[in-house]
Amino acid sequence: MTKIPLLAAVAVFAASAVRLGAQATPVGAGAGATLIKNATVLTVTKGTLKNTDVLIQNGKIAQIGANIAAPAGATVIDATGKFLMPGIIDPHTHMMSDATNEGSLSVTSMVRMTDALNPTNIDIYRALAGGVTSINILHGSANTIGGQNATVKLKWGESTDKMMFPGAPPGIKFALGENVTRKNQNQIVIPGQPAAARRYPISRMGQEEVVRDAFTRARDYKATLDEYKAKVAKGEKSAVAPRRDLELEPLVEILEGKRLVHAHSYRSDEMLMLLGLADEFGFKIQTLQHGLEGYKIASEIAKHGAGLSSFADSWSYKIEAYDAIPYNVAVLMRHGVNTTINSDSDERIRRLNIDAAKLVRYGGLTEDEALATITINGAKQLGVGDKVGSIEVGKDADLGLWNNHPLSVYAMAEKVFVDGKVYFDRQQDMAMREQKAKERAELEKADANQAPGNRRAVQPVLPQEER
Repeated sequence: MTKIPLLAAVAVFAASAVRLGAQATPVGAGAGATLIKNATVLTVTKGTLKNTDVLIQNGKIAQIGANIAAPAGATVIDATGKFLMPGIIDPHTHMMSDATNEGSLSVTSMVRMTDALNPTNIDIYRALAGGVTSINILHGSANTIGGQNATVKLKWGESTDKMMFPGAPPGIKFALGENVTRKNQNQIVIPGQPAAARRYPISRMGQEEVVRDAFTRARDYKATLDEYKAKVAKGEKSAVAPRRDLELEPLVEILEGKRLVHAHSYRSDEMLMLLGLADEFGFKIQTLQHGLEGYKIASEIAKHGAGLSSFADSWSYKIEAYDAIPYNVAVLMRHGVNTTINSDSDERIRRLNIDAAKLVRYGGLTEDEALATITINGAKQLGVGDKVGSIEVGKDADLGLWNNHPLSVYAMAEKVFVDGKVYFDRQQDMAMREQKAKERAELEKADANQAPGNRRAVQPVLPQEER
C-alpha cells in the first residue's frame, strides 16, 4: 500500500524537474555539421563581424565568413538579427560539487573535486541557459591550501568523465583571510565537556607560515624525487623510490609549473604576502580569486604575472570586503592584469553577461573588453585560451546564440553549443514546459496524490495466505 503513493510522488517530482529544465530529447542534439548564417558575430579577439556565417564541423569552428555553402546534411540556422558569442567561462564556482570543503586540516592538497562531482545537478542546465559552457570548480576556502580543482565543460546529460575539459592543466585552491581563520569559531560547545582543539592557523601570520612550511617540505620532497630519478637515469639498480606523499605531490607540481594556483584573497596586504612568498619559492600565482582590493596593488600583481578574478559589484558583505570598488576590474585591466568576472554562485552564474555589462558603466571598458572578462580572459586563466574563449577557426565550437546583444538586460541565450552540439535550446525548452505542465496536472489527479480527506475509499487487499 505504501508503494503506490511513493511512486506517484516520485513521478510528480520527476515531471516537475523536467518542466523546470531538463530536456527530454537526447543531449548533444545536432552532432553533425551546423551552419549559422547571417549572425552578428562577437569574436571578442577580432572585433564584431556583421552578417557573418560560422560553420561548425567535428566540434570545431571550421569556417567564418560570408555566404558559406552548407555541407551536405548540415543543420542550417538562420541567425539574422541575432548575436553569436563565445561560450561564457566562469573561473570560480562550486557548482556540481557534493562536497566543497575538507576543512579538517590546514593543508588538504591531496583531495580532489573530481571525486565529488554531481553530473545531474540541475544548475548545469540553468547555467547553460545563461550561455555558460565551461566552469572552474574549486575547493572551498576553509583551508590555507585546499583541494585540487576540476575544469569542466557543461554537457548536460553526460557523465562526469565526458564533462572534464580535455587538456586543461590541473589547478589547486589556496585561501587567505577570514574564511580560513573563522573556521575555528564554528566549535560545538557541550556543557561539562572540554572544548575541541582549535585548528591552526587562527591568524593571517599563521596562514603565511602554513604556506611556507608546506612548500619547504615540498621542496625537500622534490629534491628526494630528483635524486631518485637521477640514480635511475644512471642505471643504479639499488635506487629506492621515496615513499609517495599525496599531500606534497600537488605542491611539487606547482614548483615545476605543472599545476595552477587559484588563491582566494580579499585584502591587498595578504595578496602581497602570497605573491612575495611565491616569488621566494619560484612559482607563480595563476589567479587571485575575488581580490576586491586588487586595485590597490595593480602594478605589483602585473609584475608578478598573476591574473585576478573578481566580482562586478559585490562588496561590504564582510569586513575584508569593505574597501571594494566597482572600478576594480577596469583599474586592473588598465595595468595589464588579465582580469575576469566570476559568479561563485549557482544563481549568479546565469547572469554573468549582465555583470560584464556593468564594467562598461564602471570604468568605461569597451564592449569587447567587457565580453573578454567572461570569455577569453577566463580561458587564459584556466590554461585553455588556445581552445575556447573566442570565435576563431580551429577552436572548440563552444558558442552562444543570443536574441539580443549579450550586454543588454533584454538578451537571452536561444541556443548554446558545447563542442558543436546543442545542449540548450530555448524554443525546445518552452515547448516542453507546456507538455510537462499537462503531464504534472494529470499526475496530480491520481488518488495517491490527493489530500487524505479527498481520497477515494479503497478496500485493502489481503495477502493470499490470509484469505
